[in-house]
Amino acid sequence: MDVAIVKYNAGNICSVDYALRRLGITPVITDVPEQLKAADKVIFPGVGEAQNTMEFLKRKGLDRLIKELDQPVLGICLGMQLMCSYSEEGDVDCLGIFDVPVKRFLPQRHEDKVPHMGWNTITNLSSPLFSGDLENQYTYFVHSYYVPVNACTSATTHYIHPFSAALHRDNFYATQFHPEKSGAVGEHILENFLKIGCAR
Repeated sequence: MDVAIVKYNAGNICSVDYALRRLGITPVITDVPEQLKAADKVIFPGVGEAQNTMEFLKRKGLDRLIKELDQPVLGICLGMQLMCSYSEEGDVDCLGIFDVPVKRFLPQRHEDKVPHMGWNTITNLSSPLFSGDLENQYTYFVHSYYVPVNACTSATTHYIHPFSAALHRDNFYATQFHPEKSGAVGEHILENFLKIGCAR
């Protein structure tokens, strides 16, 4: 199986690479359009800032390319947020794969800390990513911005209020949490993604 990781100016790419290698997959990390289009699966991970990252994607033409991919694509953390329509982080238009904005967490109580960091449960699961008994399992989050619950939400988590822990639309999948840092549960989710059929 050919798996490509989108190469761009974001952190966290190496940890996804290592996680896939633990599953017996040697991915290619690339920004070459032909390699991304030819891959069986594409992963769009990231840790960083939305505005600068969108500017980079546009300069490389990756903004158009990612939207045009027809194989299963998995966005992780910043990757998921960039797949949405707009982000309050930098007041920037994003890829628009999911027609929902990204908003900043606003603390409601003294104990509400931003960023949301650490382990939290995922519930209301409704995607092939979550095949198996994963309801109420813990995954690892690090983020200051969130995607509201919407028609594409395939998992929810509660921090300050409910938000989308995962999204799914057509061949596009995304998680706000980091499966590559979520132990056995995250490994299972990555395995599920690798098993998803390719609708070409």
